[in-house]
Amino acid sequence: MSKSEQQYLDLCRDVLQNGNRKEDRTGTGTLSLFGRQMRFDLSEGFPMLTTKRVPFGLVASEMLWFLKGDTNIRYLLEHNNNIWNEWAFKRWVESDEYTGPDMTDFGRRSLVDEAFAELYHEQMTLFKQRVLEDSAFAEMYGELGDVYGRQWRAWKTSLGETIDQIGDVIEMIKKTPDSRRLIVSAWNPEDVPSMALPPCHTMFQFYVADGKLSCQLYQR
Repeated sequence: MSKSEQQYLDLCRDVLQNGNRKEDRTGTGTLSLFGRQMRFDLSEGFPMLTTKRVPFGLVASEMLWFLKGDTNIRYLLEHNNNIWNEWAFKRWVESDEYTGPDMTDFGRRSLVDEAFAELYHEQMTLFKQRVLEDSAFAEMYGELGDVYGRQWRAWKTSLGETIDQIGDVIEMIKKTPDSRRLIVSAWNPEDVPSMALPPCHTMFQFYVADGKLSCQLYQR
């Protein structure tokens, strides 16, 4: 077993044994510990877990989606990626245009009600097909608001301009690698209310030393 995976397993054990029980918006609740950190040396290989299934294709397509600055699930669906479907689906079923079965609280109900789960999957399938086939519908209901891609590639300023944080940080790494400003932030307090889901990985900072690039990520 790799050192990187052992870190993950040790953290899981620590959370299970010592975690604080917290309530959350889903009603499920969590166990959590604050401020833990893991370190991965990529020169030793990519830290892929083997103790749970990791669909790397979905990880890659989601990251490319972020880097494109895209905020619409259509690209993800074109790459068979369903990670963000529920957030867009919620907007659709809560709209005045939706006339199908009642989908209130579909996430929880689909877990406990088999008949409802079948209805939900039928409606989700129809929704995904329409996003893929109907550009106008996709533009309206496939959109997730000012999520990661928008903040990374087109952060809105008070002057009505935009900032390409990814493009800027790449140029700084090339030209001023000793800078302490090699930072990209997705947490834009003004835009958080308009996001389908506020960013989990809120910011990251790069560091260059001895010809090597490091990155530190803060996860809320």
